[in-house]
Amino acid sequence: MRVAVLSRAVFPLHGHGGLERHTGDLVRHLAARGVAVTLLTREPVRGAPSFDVAGVTLLTIPYRSFPLAGRRGTTVLDRSTAYLWFGRRLGRLAADLARQDRIDIVYGLGAAALGYATALLKGEGAERGVGAPRATELGGVGSPPFKLVPLVFNPQGLEEFGGADLRFGGSPLKRIGYLPLRHAVRACARAADCVIATDRSLEAVVERHLGVPSSRTRTIPNAIDVAACDRRAGARDAAGLKRDLGTRTGERVLLSVGRLERNKGLHVLIDALKAARDLGWRWVVVGDGPHGPRLRAVTRAAGLGDRITFVGRVDDERLHEWYEAADLFVHPTLYEGSSLVTLEAMAHRLPVIASDAGGLPDKVRPGVNGWLVPPGDPAPLADAIRHALSPQQDLASMGRAGRAIVEREFTWDVVIPRMMGVFSALRHKRC
Repeated sequence: MRVAVLSRAVFPLHGHGGLERHTGDLVRHLAARGVAVTLLTREPVRGAPSFDVAGVTLLTIPYRSFPLAGRRGTTVLDRSTAYLWFGRRLGRLAADLARQDRIDIVYGLGAAALGYATALLKGEGAERGVGAPRATELGGVGSPPFKLVPLVFNPQGLEEFGGADLRFGGSPLKRIGYLPLRHAVRACARAADCVIATDRSLEAVVERHLGVPSSRTRTIPNAIDVAACDRRAGARDAAGLKRDLGTRTGERVLLSVGRLERNKGLHVLIDALKAARDLGWRWVVVGDGPHGPRLRAVTRAAGLGDRITFVGRVDDERLHEWYEAADLFVHPTLYEGSSLVTLEAMAHRLPVIASDAGGLPDKVRPGVNGWLVPPGDPAPLADAIRHALSPQQDLASMGRAGRAIVEREFTWDVVIPRMMGVFSALRHKRC
């Protein structure tokens, strides 16, 4: 099996975000199963470690941001301009690999597959049907005909749809700005032989936003490397982190991890903590982003500055130390895709309070390993915090239940065979 993986970013070449970690772990675990992986992505950031994995061939192209577009891949303007241009060029590179008979499957993450999807759509000569052959003959002036291999498309969190929704902290300008990206993602889905939903609770979202029938979708969750989490936990300094916080006897450490954007709902959690200020807690926020200054200002205005710590962006080792130091993970997001940070928290045996949004209901089971609350409403969030911090609550037992859920459903040992089953079926023209 020869698979080309197309992604805008991969750890450790481009940072520690959810997409980066997912892509890095995916190619490593595919290669460990004997898959010949060709990873197509952008050039590494300056000073990044090398990416040297047996069985993985790395091909990179430049990613050039347009003037005033901001940081690569992190702003609405960049995602709807430079990212799409990058995705067209990256996809054409994948088409070249198909022409050279170097790959059997293309696995595209988001609009990084746009150029390959465009080639498929242009070469389609017959009406699309489920299981229709995707070995489309293409050719052009001065180039020999070649066959395109099947495309498996993973749209990931669909931020360009839900994150721009006014109900989830979006704005009219953000919704308009995401129009080109939404168009591109729909084109990728239309061209794909199979579209991946990362959670059962996102199946309807994929069908609604992308217009993909259930016959052409498969649900395969994002996964985490539990063994890596355990190794990082072995080097933890949880007690030292708690001492540095000034945690008093009986106080519980609440932890939130993610990019500081409005749609992560951290301002809602601040309101909930104001209502629960009589309880013994300290809240730690790991991550940075454009909403950070506003959150710090709101924290000071609420008189909670001595109980809330914004630690900013940290490296992978320190992140896992914070997971170990915490007693409860709180993810108050207004909109969510799959949420790798929630899975990581569960792997570290943390009970979870999370919004009933996106793919979170697949992971957080009320009364088993945590609580689900309506997004955007501080009152039920405060109630859940009160329940979690009550003396009779056995948080350790709930944490163990969360770890069991991860081991049963969300490890690469579980996910990779399912993914390879999809790849194998498509080689025989079945989704």
